[in-house]
Amino acid sequence: MKTHTETKSTITAIPTLSDFFQLTKMRLALSVVFSALAGYFLAAPTYDPLVILYLFLGGYAMVGASNAFNQILEIKRDALMKRTQNRPLPSGRMRISSAFVIAALLTLSGAYFLYAINPRTALFGMVSIFLYVCCYTPLKTITPLSVFVGAFPGAIPYMLGWVAYTGKFGIEPGVLFMVQFFWQFPHFWAIGWQLEDDYNKAGFKMLPTGKADQATAFQILFYSMWTIAISILPYTNYTGSLQLSGVGCIVLLLLGAGLLYYGIRLMRFKTKKQARQLTFASIGYITLVQIVYVIDKIIFL
Repeated sequence: MKTHTETKSTITAIPTLSDFFQLTKMRLALSVVFSALAGYFLAAPTYDPLVILYLFLGGYAMVGASNAFNQILEIKRDALMKRTQNRPLPSGRMRISSAFVIAALLTLSGAYFLYAINPRTALFGMVSIFLYVCCYTPLKTITPLSVFVGAFPGAIPYMLGWVAYTGKFGIEPGVLFMVQFFWQFPHFWAIGWQLEDDYNKAGFKMLPTGKADQATAFQILFYSMWTIAISILPYTNYTGSLQLSGVGCIVLLLLGAGLLYYGIRLMRFKTKKQARQLTFASIGYITLVQIVYVIDKIIFL
């Protein structure tokens, strides 16, 4: 057991780079930045290295700030869950004041970098932080509808890249927004299924029916189908300059079939193992969809 002196020393220590990455959830932040960059590459006929740099730095800062504020607000609940109890705040390795300063600096720097691209990009970035911290985070302990609310800031990054190039919002970034919006339901419900016990300990209400059951599995499958349908929407040529070739459409349908396969398996077996497989399948799906869009634009359109 740690002595009082040891505990105090641990808490007052300067945050390490590892703690910074944990506070900002580096892997999640990088995946979000990847989405933003994919949206930019999809919109831009030529690429501006400075815009790419600002989008990377601003995107990471905005997501990192959201995650840091989230962990400040949920420090006591994180301490109850095995998955999160070793994070910098609940473990005592970082002061709340230090985390707040980091979150505030990230917010300001993120706003600066995104504003340097164009004002609308910065506006969407700030809206994303507000919705995630002030709406999604407190609702997680109140209602399963928190996932619906959280899907809004979660879907902004993909369209953010398009807005970074065009400076305006239209049907093209709207479709990109919808793809990532609907994708989040099967993805996060699969995570909620895996971590049901941990979430129950912390009082989080993440699953649509409140538990890992047949009805939740059905909704996961239902929203997976919506995600696939919206992903191929650009093939109709009714989505402005965001288009998809026949080859791209076939590839996306094959990827969608893989997503549905794991959704059906979860509905059939209803185990944490199947939920974990669906989580990885959903990550692979959204990543490959973004890559296919960009490659399809370069090669076939």
